[in-house]
Amino acid sequence: MKSYRIPQLASSYIEYDMIEQNTKLPNFPDARVHLLYIFLNVGGRISWVNTELYAMVTSLIQMGLDTHESIDTEQGSQSEGLMRSRQLKVLAGDYYSSRFYQLLSDQGQVEVITLLSRSICDLNKMKMSHYINIQNQELNSEHYLQQKVQLNMQLFLSFAPMIEDSLHVIWEKLLHDFSLCETITNEIEHNLTARPYISTEQLMVILRDAVERIQLLSEGLNGDITSSNIGQVLEPFQKLLNCTRTMAREG
Repeated sequence: MKSYRIPQLASSYIEYDMIEQNTKLPNFPDARVHLLYIFLNVGGRISWVNTELYAMVTSLIQMGLDTHESIDTEQGSQSEGLMRSRQLKVLAGDYYSSRFYQLLSDQGQVEVITLLSRSICDLNKMKMSHYINIQNQELNSEHYLQQKVQLNMQLFLSFAPMIEDSLHVIWEKLLHDFSLCETITNEIEHNLTARPYISTEQLMVILRDAVERIQLLSEGLNGDITSSNIGQVLEPFQKLLNCTRTMAREG
């Protein structure tokens, strides 16, 4: 399997000085993208070139969706800096989302455009339902996190038909738990600046359980997908857990 380089490829479409100087972008969805790249590489159904293309455009779509998600919708007067940040997030989100269409259409990948477009449509419907539930205070912390994870999985689940049949079950289990890990990481960062929906302590317990499940699932893997492949994807979350344990001991 060739080395994973999607973040580097995507950076040429994501990183712009004006954006970085005036606003904060969401985290790159590296775990989900890396996992998708690993599983698309198995079985020879898809060429390596197309595997990179599909993983990269999916990362751009997710960045576009997450950038729009991070736009401050608070009403009332705002400082010039906050207004510029909001405007740049709108433009950046639109730009990232549009690039997926251009990159795929340049390669004649009409079927993949259709596949991802349908997934985006379904995802937006799910988001509407999620926000209505929040507004109506119909979600407890467990259901809130479940819905966030489903939202973060949706785009990647659209590639299920391209995954080797024998790997469908393990793919969906790993996708769920890696989506959970990334969701938790984002929620912990959100807790630093806003009223938390779930406490950081609770999130760390859920993260530890997810990491342990992934480790157990990866132990039985062989062939092109090995525990070392999955371990590379898991590493940032293990570091977060280790850092928290160290801080707890020193505190």
